[in-house]
Amino acid sequence: MTHPALIRRDHLSTALRLAADGLPVLPLHRGKVPFANCPACLYTSCGGRPHMKTPGPCTCPKPCHGWAAATTDPWTLNSPQWAGAWREAAAVAYYPGGAGLTVVDLDHADAVAWARASLPATRTVRTTRGQHWIYQGTMPSANGVRDGVDIKSTMAYARWRGPGTGALAALPEAVRALAVKEPAPVQPVPYAFAVSARAAEGVCKHRTAAFLERGITMAEQRITEATSGIHATVYRTFLAVLSTHGRCGCLTEDHTARLFAAAQAKGESPRHCTDAWTNARTRLGL
Repeated sequence: MTHPALIRRDHLSTALRLAADGLPVLPLHRGKVPFANCPACLYTSCGGRPHMKTPGPCTCPKPCHGWAAATTDPWTLNSPQWAGAWREAAAVAYYPGGAGLTVVDLDHADAVAWARASLPATRTVRTTRGQHWIYQGTMPSANGVRDGVDIKSTMAYARWRGPGTGALAALPEAVRALAVKEPAPVQPVPYAFAVSARAAEGVCKHRTAAFLERGITMAEQRITEATSGIHATVYRTFLAVLSTHGRCGCLTEDHTARLFAAAQAKGESPRHCTDAWTNARTRLGL
């Protein structure tokens, strides 16, 4: 039987060999989880801004945590900070995105069968229950894109299970499309608006119809162009529209549906839209 210490030294040897080939690597604990090198970012997407979901410079003490700890630097891999991790390591992982790769993780036989029927052939690595299909190119990582299929590329790590077989193929659009979420359907506006007699005639009692249309268009644009503080922007925009047209009866469900649609396109949920609209009406006493 192989002694555990020899297995752990072999993990470091494997890591150094992969790093020399340009593959960023890191040790994994039992359970395929990274070591807690950096408590400050243990449960976040370290190396980037979690709310932005994009990689960025890491300001944490080195070595960092998770995928951001992966490195090709042999001095870091052999450093005293990682000596304990390699003594306890159960496996070696790598950062696909850091090497310009994407791993399609197929977790069972049905997922493998789907890939064979739907994706171009590429380098294939056997796993415990399925296969890793590796493509040249990067994309956002995503879990559960279909039954038994995860995508590991940027801001994710994959367990090293050997070099595999077959030539690398370019990342196909069929894989990129798996991570594209369909926009959520816009929920109907849960408010019915009383329409005054003058509004029913198409005339606002204090503004023209053109002014109303221009105001709704500007409100949609304000929400659409917001780059931060989306919740606050949506609320302030709803408040501005209601303060001008909330009492005169010229607003219709079509107008508010347009505002809700703009907000939901920026990631707001139907509930957030409803809450913002209700809070704005309450503040104005409507």
